Amino acid sequence: MHSNSGPAAPGERPPLTPSLTGAELARWYWTLAELTELARRLDVPRGGGKAALTERLRAALDGEPLPATAPARRPTAGRGLCAPVDGTTVIPDGQRCSQVLREFFRREIGPEFHFDGYMRAYIAENAGRTLAEAVAHWHDTRAAAAEPQPIGTQFEFNRFLRAWHAGHPSGTRDEALAAWHAHRSAPRHPAAPVGPAAPA
Repeated sequence: MHSNSGPAAPGERPPLTPSLTGAELARWYWTLAELTELARRLDVPRGGGKAALTERLRAALDGEPLPATAPARRPTAGRGLCAPVDGTTVIPDGQRCSQVLREFFRREIGPEFHFDGYMRAYIAENAGRTLAEAVAHWHDTRAAAAEPQPIGTQFEFNRFLRAWHAGHPSGTRDEALAAWHAHRSAPRHPAAPVGPAAPA
């Protein structure tokens, strides 16, 4: 699917076109908007997040079969909990983090309650458990929730800034942004970490 359309100068990011190889695509930073536009041009499915989209584009550019995509999850109709609920209420299969649940947890836990990753996962993965058990899960996970949470690989900009500021505690935002622009403009080595190294 790629052709000889004139390579970019060494060390210069090439244009994002169907003439790239999958390996060359992976060497550079691209925004989700850029990848989505290329996927549209190649008639490649655009859902599933940046990492999945990149893998599909790499396969398409190299003329290989596209990786299997997970089927879209359809919402479960008519199964969500309705008020009133209490601690003995059982979480049904397909329950969402709804306003009914939010109001219940705020009554039981207090105004500090919010649906974080721990609670969203608990509601999604624990059909058959009670809301009282969900409240206990909230309290059991507060120490872990207070720790810095890993940033998903799709949020490379945020991951870079966190790593840069850890290595440059007195650095300014302008310096961090300049470092980010230099980072995203350079080719990446497959084994290189996403964040910058701390200064020696």
